Amino acid sequence: MEVRTRFAPSPTGYMHIGNLRTALYAYLHARKNGGKFLLRIEDTDQARLVEDSVKVIYESLRVTGLEHDEGPDKGGPVGPYVQSERRPIYREYAEKLLKEGHAYRCFCEKEEKTEKPADEEQEGLLLGYDGRCGRLSEAEVQANLAKGLPFVIRQKIDKEGSTTFNDFVYGPITVEHKQLDDQILLKRDGYPTYNFANVVDDHLMGITHVMRGCEYISSTPKYILLYKAFGWEIPEHIHLPHILDQSGKKLSKREGSAALSDLLNKGYLPEAVLNYIALLGWNPGTEQEFFTKAGLIEKFDIARIGKAPAMFDETKLSWLNAQHVKALTPEAAHKLFLKFYPEKIVKEFDAVKLTGFIQGKVEKLSDLPAMTAFLAQLDEQYSTELFVHAKNKTTLEGSKAVLKDLEGILNALPSWEYAFILAAVKAYADAKGAKLGPVMWPLRIAISGQAVTPTGAVEIAELLGKPETLRRITVAIGKL
Repeated sequence: MEVRTRFAPSPTGYMHIGNLRTALYAYLHARKNGGKFLLRIEDTDQARLVEDSVKVIYESLRVTGLEHDEGPDKGGPVGPYVQSERRPIYREYAEKLLKEGHAYRCFCEKEEKTEKPADEEQEGLLLGYDGRCGRLSEAEVQANLAKGLPFVIRQKIDKEGSTTFNDFVYGPITVEHKQLDDQILLKRDGYPTYNFANVVDDHLMGITHVMRGCEYISSTPKYILLYKAFGWEIPEHIHLPHILDQSGKKLSKREGSAALSDLLNKGYLPEAVLNYIALLGWNPGTEQEFFTKAGLIEKFDIARIGKAPAMFDETKLSWLNAQHVKALTPEAAHKLFLKFYPEKIVKEFDAVKLTGFIQGKVEKLSDLPAMTAFLAQLDEQYSTELFVHAKNKTTLEGSKAVLKDLEGILNALPSWEYAFILAAVKAYADAKGAKLGPVMWPLRIAISGQAVTPTGAVEIAELLGKPETLRRITVAIGKL
């Protein structure tokens, strides 16, 4: 049997990290098994649609490289792939359930109280629609139809017994029918509900593995009953664990890291985001953490999806992103860095050389303006205490002496290139019988004004150029 998976987002706004993980797992399982990965747009809830959300879905899949084999934009043998274009199909199957006694018309008004009163509740019984229209006689139904009363179509669930299904991740799950309400299948406007459309579409599109968040586990027995009512084969269900933030709550956009667009705007690479979210609920069975997309396809196994909630740790994502930045070719890295460099850096410095110096130190691209700010403008109010370094045994007086010596040595250099600058500083250290660290430290502080820089003192000097390097050394001597 050909493996067929699907990603079925609703166009209601941004691409949530949880949704992207579902798409990724479905994609990886299909690719690993030589199957097909489908895109289906679930737009049946017309009230929640957000303009241009479909474009966001396409762009999110494009930028992350999750290519679908069939979908609204590509077509395929089981289209249309947009649910609003499939309404006649849902009507046909809803009427089939009506005819066979697995559904009924409900004429109740939305405002009408149709839940069981509290004193009639039974232990474990779900508060919900009380099923009154399911008890109407055929004559009463026909009379209501003759009056032109609007109606929805509800699933008819026998409240006796239970349904058991085997989830691939969570194992056997049993739910008593008395806990299930008679859910709406087809709304008054002719649109199906999410639950009904999912079952019909997954069957007609030949989906073999249904992946979705574990919040849908409680609804799955209703899906199973629909499959059985139609006499259809039940696909494999794979419910994925929650993704939580650092406080233990479900990840939300309100906290600023739940959307793919937020992460990309912060300068995370799409391939790093994919790599990271793949590890939120799945592990490869080894210590390996860095994966390319091809590596994920090779290693992915749904048997290694866990039950425990996954914790979204942006610090870990930043570390992993740094590994992906390091793995870029110099040309690819520079092309990306240019989008984040301040205009002054690009205009006044050798940006290609700068990229080469700092590529291995960048965690996320949005850090680049802050990382390079000292090049464009020295903050001359830095504290002279920065010159004191216990490990290098540098002092204020010692730093002043080193800088005075280097001022003359560097000023006499005939060529201002990395090799020449480094050779001159090394020769000075050797002549003084000193290690290189105690010489480089005051030079770094003088020309950057900060203790931590993305590259070394010689690289900074080369980027700044001779006049600006000497000017900054002179400023430092004056401060000391």
